Amino acid sequence: MDARRTRDRARVDAAKRALGERGEPWWTDGAPDYNRHMAKNTPYAEWFADLA
Repeated sequence: MDARRTRDRARVDAAKRALGERGEPWWTDGAPDYNRHMAKNTPYAEWFADLA
């Protein structure tokens, strides 16, 4: 990767972290986090299967 691309990626990452889109969750609502799980392995499996 060239230097400009590396710098741009770092700036985007910093912006997303500042907006709360990356990093540790900043909220504590007590609900389980199903992010990074396949829909079929969550309580939303039936709903997801019905979309097809």
